[in-house]
Amino acid sequence: MYKAHKNEITGEIQSVKEHSINTANLCREFAVPVLKDMLYNLGLLHDVGKYQISFQKRINGSNIRVEHSTSGAKVVKEKYSNGVALMMEYCIIGHHSGIPDAGTISDTPDMTTLYGRIKRQCENYDDYKKELEILPMDNNDIIRYLSCDCKNKFELIDKYAFFTRYCFSCLTDADSLDTAKFCRGPENRSLHTNFYKCLDQINKSFTGFVCNTELQKARSKIQGQVYKKVGHDAGIYLMNMPTGSGKTLCSAKFALEEAIIKKKKRIIYVIPYNSIIEQTAEVFESVFGENAEILRHQSTFSYEDKDGYSEDYRITIKNATENWDAQIIVTTAVQFFESIYANKRGKLRKLHNMADSVLVFDEVHLMPIDFLQPCLEAIVYITSYLNSEAVFLTATMPDFEKLIKKYTLRGSKIENLVEDTSLFYLFDKCNYKDLGYLSDEKLITISLESVSSLIVVNKKKTARRLYELCRGKKFHLSTYMTAFDRMKTIASIKNELQNLEKNFPNMKNVPENSRVTVISTSLIEAGVDLDFCAVFRELSGLDNILQTGGRCNREGKLKNATTYIFQLESEKNKISNDIRANITKGLIKKYENISCADCIREYYDMLFFSQEDRITNMAMYQECTDILSIPFQSYANKFELIDSKTVSIVVERNRTSSDLIKELEDTGKTDVRKLQMYTCTIYQQEFDDLLTQHMINDFGSGIWCLMNSDYYDIETGILFEGKDCFI
Repeated sequence: MYKAHKNEITGEIQSVKEHSINTANLCREFAVPVLKDMLYNLGLLHDVGKYQISFQKRINGSNIRVEHSTSGAKVVKEKYSNGVALMMEYCIIGHHSGIPDAGTISDTPDMTTLYGRIKRQCENYDDYKKELEILPMDNNDIIRYLSCDCKNKFELIDKYAFFTRYCFSCLTDADSLDTAKFCRGPENRSLHTNFYKCLDQINKSFTGFVCNTELQKARSKIQGQVYKKVGHDAGIYLMNMPTGSGKTLCSAKFALEEAIIKKKKRIIYVIPYNSIIEQTAEVFESVFGENAEILRHQSTFSYEDKDGYSEDYRITIKNATENWDAQIIVTTAVQFFESIYANKRGKLRKLHNMADSVLVFDEVHLMPIDFLQPCLEAIVYITSYLNSEAVFLTATMPDFEKLIKKYTLRGSKIENLVEDTSLFYLFDKCNYKDLGYLSDEKLITISLESVSSLIVVNKKKTARRLYELCRGKKFHLSTYMTAFDRMKTIASIKNELQNLEKNFPNMKNVPENSRVTVISTSLIEAGVDLDFCAVFRELSGLDNILQTGGRCNREGKLKNATTYIFQLESEKNKISNDIRANITKGLIKKYENISCADCIREYYDMLFFSQEDRITNMAMYQECTDILSIPFQSYANKFELIDSKTVSIVVERNRTSSDLIKELEDTGKTDVRKLQMYTCTIYQQEFDDLLTQHMINDFGSGIWCLMNSDYYDIETGILFEGKDCFI
């Protein structure tokens, strides 16, 4: 018997034949219909290299290194000769190390490219023919499927690359699941959600809402437009709803009804910021209760840190996080898109489980321009070919129908869920006024005239500088602070605002030392449910300004409230390369009300349709000339939605963080997910400054930790020179 795996606990052996057939059957189960036979064969052949005598010696205890993934790719190359064979070669040869770059046909065996590795010599593995029965498959049918809807070679390259990663996802998840089942025994239970009961709970929550005021009636009518279109036949739905109209629960109800009617397996919420995830997940958990086991996949959340979870449940969560085998998932845009464009099995395992889903993209206008084409393209592929549908949710909707047809497949079915916008004006709870240039001191003085004010600036250093100038009850928020401290600060701000409303219900005659001022970077703009009497926003993109304006008079209790736009005199002579800000500056002069639909439309038209080079810069077709030369690994390394010019620094903030840092120092390893809560973000130049001062150390792990607590302030975050000491 040829051995594939040995259970180190029980001593049991799994044969290569058994593992290969199990993997093949799972691959077939995961695959879309036209690819089922190919995926079966992919699973069947992926471990052909384990029929080599050297591998059998290794599994029997010999201390030798054996490359087994090349053999299956060689079998495929011998049997098939077109793009289907190449796709299978990519998947098999990379099923442990990741999908490689294609390289060139002149590459030598010592190179790690596909063309290099396929030339490597392997021992005889022909005994696979005695045990594995390859299914016949229609190559031409698969080729037609891969090339359909593609009008040129560029679209073909992108679609071919997507489906190569999709097949790789099916293979690696099937391989991992069967191996885990044999080595660890039956898997723990799956996360379970009852869509019917969740829908019932959300309907009950809506029955508690009264519709007495004009605003409440408008909210109900806007939401009603959405519900009337449940069950329609579209791939992408546009849900343009103003701030305060109940977007989150409305989108959840729509997603649940779609999932039930169309028998979707899961609902995936994709959210731009970690801070929004906290709030969205808490809303869902509160409404759904025990009817939903929600998987939260984000960098700042660790199930290990939460009390009340059994060990069995923690293992279930860990497994679900690896391949998204859950029915409701709340994740970040970074996790979602970087998983699709990765080349490693650790991330790509999720891709095939994005099929048969309702994908909800919250604050979709924040999709980064430099990655817009591949992000939109991925959504179109998943909704067009994997039986999923997407909901685009925002209060400031770009013309996505036009963008999708320009930068992706032209046949996408797109439907607008809210066509009548005549009641949107009722949700305008503040005016917008341009103050022009102000000194730091003047800005602070004006802000202190309000009972509660929010000042949002573009730079972290600016936020810190203004905070130091401010007096009274003041708060600071930026990514110089750890997520741990930001969450505590936001909780304190909410508490102070509630006390202010309680002690001064009319918001009159409030002494200066009782007024609340919050100075923040843009991280507060979306998903942080705070309400201020006045808001001040440094000139930026129109979407940023309107999002910040959503924190002004949020509950509509004030008759007159204003969001002020300003520029700082300290920045007056600096040339701005921010195209968003430059466009907005012109629109402020043109429109009396910058929150009107015409202004928003013109802003996005100028932003997206004048920057085609930036939008398409990260398209896969820019990296190669045809499907024979796709650089999967190199592209994955470049596909980083978060600016790689920043560096994360771990800061000791409590006993848990102290223990994690100590473990890192002693062993060079620790639980990185738990550390995320205690990291702050700095720029490369700032990192170099701290390194020169010997204030950070990575203990050889690549995870940098702050070594001197004098270089961190709980109110303003990481410092770049120590605090003054007075003796």
